[in-house]
Amino acid sequence: MELYLDSANLAEIKEAFKLGFIKGLTTTPTFMHRDGVTDIDGLIVELSKIAPILQIEALGDTAEEVVAEAERQLALGLDKEKTVFKVPVSLEGVRACKMLRDKGYLVNVHLIYTVQQAYMALEAGANFICPLVGRLQDQGHNALDLVEQCVDAVETYGYDAKVMFSSVRHPEHVRNALNAGVHVCTIPWKVMKMLTSNSLTDLGIAQFVEHTKLMTTKVKDMLSGKNPLVNVNEPITNALVKMTESGFGCVGVIDDDGKLVGTFTDGDLRRLIEQEGHGAVEKKLSELTFKTPITIDGEALLYEASKVFHEKGVDNLMVMNGDQVVGQLDIQDLQ
Repeated sequence: MELYLDSANLAEIKEAFKLGFIKGLTTTPTFMHRDGVTDIDGLIVELSKIAPILQIEALGDTAEEVVAEAERQLALGLDKEKTVFKVPVSLEGVRACKMLRDKGYLVNVHLIYTVQQAYMALEAGANFICPLVGRLQDQGHNALDLVEQCVDAVETYGYDAKVMFSSVRHPEHVRNALNAGVHVCTIPWKVMKMLTSNSLTDLGIAQFVEHTKLMTTKVKDMLSGKNPLVNVNEPITNALVKMTESGFGCVGVIDDDGKLVGTFTDGDLRRLIEQEGHGAVEKKLSELTFKTPITIDGEALLYEASKVFHEKGVDNLMVMNGDQVVGQLDIQDLQ
């Protein structure tokens, strides 16, 4: 199934065709009016330089007027091998289709709402027949059944034509088009952007990124540059100030030689106040008993840090370079 963009918005058209595999562009006077286009011919010429195949409207009350409009537009500099003229289905429309095809021009007979209309367009030699699914469904009709009938007619009778699924409103319509076996689907950019989206895919990508990060990134590369350290002889209030300034819930406690002797966390503070009351914050850190600090070497991979976090049940690791504390790794850094 060929993919076309359905739009007249120049900015989104340029963005969409960066994909590199969109086969063509369909546009309508309604789109141009909606986007405030005042120079229709100028826009058509510009679009012809972007789209591999450009499908544009050729309107007129008679077949002769439709043909004249198509030839007027070709005279703007369009390539007849890359330009498809969209003609609304009617007796004059299918007559115009035959006249255009006799001249070697490409034609899309659109605004198809019945298989009988599609049949007349196919007999007239249309290169494309275009049922408008969304519009037909808006009126409560079984548009998908019509699409399937059109595909069946083309394949059963061997018409050299493509069924184009248009008036796409949501991603489900694209699935319907694929299931029906249509040859072309023309899709608005807002819907096309949704076609690769899926919450399970997003979850899988996030997991792959996370696991790659764990296996390739060193702990030292995740350090924020903040390294809250407090001398063991300082009061607990100094530790609180360092926590607040750094944004960490933990500070490293060092001796006069700069060696790590322990850590003091916001959890330690809460437990201390619960046991001894508010006056506990006036104590010096040297009056506390510290457990052996849990550390990791800065050269270690994040995967190793992740294991330590889960095995030890802690939220912060002191990052070391030899005997020196060089920073702190928070469990949130692994997210």
